[in-house]
Amino acid sequence: MSHANDPAVVRRLLSTPATWAVVGLSANRERVAHGVSAWLREQLAMRVLAVNPRGEGVFGEAGFRSLAAIPDAERVSVVDCFVNSRRVGAVVDEAIAHRDRLGIEAVWLQLGVVDEAAAARAALAGLQVVMDTCPKLEAPGLGLLAH
Repeated sequence: MSHANDPAVVRRLLSTPATWAVVGLSANRERVAHGVSAWLREQLAMRVLAVNPRGEGVFGEAGFRSLAAIPDAERVSVVDCFVNSRRVGAVVDEAIAHRDRLGIEAVWLQLGVVDEAAAARAALAGLQVVMDTCPKLEAPGLGLLAH
């Protein structure tokens, strides 16, 4: 059975100010992850932490090499996955492993990122899952501010 996004979950995630750890976000302004993350901050008042191989920070926030490197004191509600489908399973597994420590509630697999098995593992672990869509695409249909 394939995953289906729950509109109520999408609405809650996009309308509740929270911290999002964006895996694949770097300071490279040319990347889609940068534009979407800036939009999350500016339009939806989300705090965004960058997770990338160099651990570089973005938007004046510290960056991290992995979810495991995020300090215990941080609370991360959503892990937003800007990695390709072949790599997203490992990111989802890391989110599951650090769910309780960081307070992770959901994983969001960006547009074009599909891994049914990873989505099922996340759901089984108690995480909410949004897959194969972008917050910027979902917000207008929910009546949320989107420019």
